[in-house]
Order: sequence, then structure tokens, then C-alpha cells
Amino acid sequence: MSIPALTMNDGRSIPQLGFGVWQITGGKTVPTVLTALEAGYRHIDTAAAYGNERGVGQAIRESGVPRDELFVTTKLDTTDMGRARAALEDSLNALGLDHVDLYLIHWPVPRHRRRFDAWAAMEQAQDEGLARSIGVSNFTLRYLQEIVDLGGTVPAVNQIEYHPSYQQRTLQAFAAEQGILTEAHSPLGMGAGPRDRTITQIAQQHDVTPAQVILRWHLEQSRVAIPKSVTPSRIVENITVTGFELTADDIAAIDALDTGKYLGWDPEHV
Repeated sequence: MSIPALTMNDGRSIPQLGFGVWQITGGKTVPTVLTALEAGYRHIDTAAAYGNERGVGQAIRESGVPRDELFVTTKLDTTDMGRARAALEDSLNALGLDHVDLYLIHWPVPRHRRRFDAWAAMEQAQDEGLARSIGVSNFTLRYLQEIVDLGGTVPAVNQIEYHPSYQQRTLQAFAAEQGILTEAHSPLGMGAGPRDRTITQIAQQHDVTPAQVILRWHLEQSRVAIPKSVTPSRIVENITVTGFELTADDIAAIDALDTGKYLGWDPEHV
């Protein structure tokens, strides 16, 4: 299955659909990631805070998929902001890899300024090849602007909560002006999006599922999306989004669902 890709500002390519592993832990991690890789995913998104890097690494090894065909993302835990380089090495050891394709600051943590030290350490890690690309996660416009204003490496990606009921269009527009890709976590609205009446009607018109409509909406608006599921049929469903296109009316109808209310955590309070 051919997954579309986008080019980041450092010239590297990132698959537009990835597989997220938040809250997939214990004995579920290896078989679930193996199912995703067998379904055709080549972009796996994990984090130190998820506690499943070791299982992700085991699944990668057991899958037999060549490392150069995979795009692996992990994230710096908020408790490790003062030791970003060492934390990345810990993650690499857990994953059993000599580099990740993308390393992200997981949260900006407004109560202190360690994100700046973390960013400097991540720039060094990129220079050393431990992380091919570096970026941020859950950064609002204010915090993204701060990193850009440092005048060094511009983040390749800002991974944020983005789904039909919470569309951060102003933030995505600012990021695009800086050459920063927007990556949607919780792209299906934590399960709420596929139950929306507008989306189910669009799905019926295209003879696809509501989840496929939402993921197609992300792709057509130049976002990376990382859906998560532990159900094999849904894992396959979520990657099968390249055989149809939404109309301008479809996109406008989904755009109109924005409530401006997030479902996850507020970056100002993490």
C-alpha cells in the first residue's frame, strides 16, 4: 500500500499516515505494532512517557521490515528536559536503534525555560546523527514562535491535537509560514469524530467509513496524522484512505465542525 509523504524543512520525507502507540502498553505493544507494520504502516510514533519504546523496538525487529523503510518518532519526557541528550540515548537503547527519524519535545512546560536547553541539546543530537530530524509537540503559537526566534534550527514538525472539533488553523498557518509541518495527534477526536452526523453522511456518500473520511481530510489539508487503535480491522481501515477524494463541499462541511475546544490536555498546564 502506497502512503503519501510530505517533505520537511530539512529535506527529509515523512509518511503522512503514522501509527500512534499512546496507551498501548504491556503485552499488547508487540502484537499491535506488528499488526500495524503488516498492514503497511511505516511510520511509528512513540514517546518515552508512553512506557512502550522497548516493545516498539521488539516489534520492529520481529517484523523483518528493513530499518531504512521505517520512520520512527519518539519524544522527550517532561521530566528529562534538563538531560535531553542522555534521554535520547535512553530511548535509543530501549528501542534498540542507533537513531530515530524524528525526536520531539513532548510538551513546552511553561513553568520553566528548560525547553531552550532541551532544544540546544537536540540540535547537537541531530548534528551527531542520533536524530535525523527534530521538532516539537503540543507547542502553541507563543512557544513555537519562541523556538523560531532563537535563530537556529527551525522545528521540522509541530505535533498537536487536531481533529474536526478542534481545528488549530491559525497555528497550522503560522507553522506553514515557517516551513513547519503540522502533525495531528488524536486525529479522530478520541473516537468522537467518527460518530458525528455530518461525517457519517459524507462517509455514506463515498462508501467509506467515517474514520477514513476524517483521515482523508487531514491528508488533503497537508497534515501528518497518527491514528491509534488496538483493533486489527481498524488498524487496516485507518491506513486505507488513498482510494477516494473529498469534494470541496465535504471539506467545508468538516471545517465547519470546529468548536475550538480541546479534548486532551492544555499545553499551558502540563
